[in-house]
Amino acid sequence: MTPIQKQLLSLALVLFSAAPGFGQTKPRTVVRLFWQDAADQSLRWGDVQQADTWSLAAETLTGFPKLDADKQAHVQMQVSEGMLLTAIHDTQEGAFQSGWVAVDTGVTKEEHGDHFHWHFNSPPVVRATRLDDQQGNPAHVYNYDGNFYLANDKKNGVTQVTVAGLRQHGGQQADRFISAGGGHITLAAVNNSVVYSTWIDREGDKLGQVDVVGLGSAAQSGYSFHLPSGGIHGATANSGRVFFAPADGICWVTADPTLSTRPQDVQVNHLAIGVDPQGTPLRTGAFTNHRNFVLFNTGRGETSKLCWLDAASPKPSIGQLELKIPPGASAGSPVAVRTRSGDDYALIFQECTDASVEEKLLVIELDPNRDGLFSDAKVARSLAVGASLIEGHSGHHELTTIAGNRFVVLTNPGDGTIWIVSLADWSVTAKFKVGGAPTRVVAVGS
Repeated sequence: MTPIQKQLLSLALVLFSAAPGFGQTKPRTVVRLFWQDAADQSLRWGDVQQADTWSLAAETLTGFPKLDADKQAHVQMQVSEGMLLTAIHDTQEGAFQSGWVAVDTGVTKEEHGDHFHWHFNSPPVVRATRLDDQQGNPAHVYNYDGNFYLANDKKNGVTQVTVAGLRQHGGQQADRFISAGGGHITLAAVNNSVVYSTWIDREGDKLGQVDVVGLGSAAQSGYSFHLPSGGIHGATANSGRVFFAPADGICWVTADPTLSTRPQDVQVNHLAIGVDPQGTPLRTGAFTNHRNFVLFNTGRGETSKLCWLDAASPKPSIGQLELKIPPGASAGSPVAVRTRSGDDYALIFQECTDASVEEKLLVIELDPNRDGLFSDAKVARSLAVGASLIEGHSGHHELTTIAGNRFVVLTNPGDGTIWIVSLADWSVTAKFKVGGAPTRVVAVGS
């Protein structure tokens, strides 16, 4: 190499080393987050990026309807195949403006044989909006078999919103109303063929009633049957069975996707959970599916328990783990996750409105000996979290998994932060100050 060439090479190295970003890891988008802000009822989003450090640039979704925070509120939110659907509830029993908003998240999935890549090239856009005085004040939103189902409480029915419909015709032909259930409805759908919709009644002719209604070519045909107790406030489908949460224990039936069963032939199976100190039968209000298991909570305070049942078992039975929640606190619904190493966990927030009681995330190891059963489940640890901001049904912590179940993202409504927690060692990997009151959160592209 000539002296001139050596000088040019040295100069190039100096210029390159002085360039911005030299020696730094190029930022990589890990996931796109969407969260509901209970402070102003907006929908916010941001891409989580990882380089030498983690970052999150929070943005308010452009084009999202401006909600009246005194009269309207987000309720449940689900995501499927790059589409997000959030339901809106109003304080006037649906007479003001309730309904739903669908958002194309802008995240696409590229298949590569035995793996796939996520792309975050487009910002999210509002795909369809149904907000008026005819939507029946939905409170529950479900994702069954890739499509969305909303419980239209004040219309005594269910709205099915298909992802395919949202992508076609500007989303104008995406929804279909089905008369089924009544009051405060919970529901389960099976194979996009049939929906089980409940009545909340605790007395009278509708006590314990479940309406079974066909979808697709069997639309609106079906039958009804009754559980032994009313006040149904929970439903889910798993392993060819449908589970319900009435006032007494758990009930389940074999799913009937072809509507071939006569109502008088429906066999309702009942599982008792136990009784409280006053002798009242224990119950639950929400289910979480984790593979072939159905998880739920029961009891209050120091009598709180995490429960589970194997939906695929020939004779399902209920397992229980005492949580020993301190006075003044309550246990949120479990979120189940299987880590990259194959460990099964249930994550439960311990929350309260009393500042003297520490709010925590309980980490429950479901299957320590990995025998496929949860009989040895135990509370493995707890993590201190930020504050909640509980008012009615809003202001709770929420969480979701990201990065192939390597991390969880959790929200702290009381201090306007979002945290990332490692599932490998349960350390807090990053904290983001996003402001407002972040509550429900979903991840897309992880």
